[in-house]
Amino acid sequence: MSTGVKIILAIALILSIGIPFGSFIAGEKTKGRYKRAMLLNIAMFFGTMATAVFMMGSGTAFAAEGAEAAAAATGAVSSTGLGYLSAALATGLSCLGGGIAVSSAASAALGAISEDGSILGKSLIFVGLAEGVCLYGLIISFMILGQL
Repeated sequence: MSTGVKIILAIALILSIGIPFGSFIAGEKTKGRYKRAMLLNIAMFFGTMATAVFMMGSGTAFAAEGAEAAAAATGAVSSTGLGYLSAALATGLSCLGGGIAVSSAASAALGAISEDGSILGKSLIFVGLAEGVCLYGLIISFMILGQL
């Protein structure tokens, strides 16, 4: 990738962060400013991604073709890539599930504690069990990465 493309992408990323933030700060103090800032942020994000895809996909990479052919002959490309993908999925999906579980357990625990303060310990155990799901996913990811 040439230096000009890198500079343009850096400027696009800076603008995609700065413009929505500036719009939010400069806007009126109403509820509509949050919605407008969020829509502007989403539009800038996807615009930056589309620009990046267009700029990165327009060039040709001759060196990558030779390295890909050499790695494909040994079979290292697919197993390493799938290993990294599976480690990322294990961590990401377990954290997503853990977050959903913690949101349910913590809100129920806060409601129960507000009625009876003596059940604080029992409710924290359930919230901790929900957080444990994330740790199990992280441990599985480390085990997968250790085999690569």
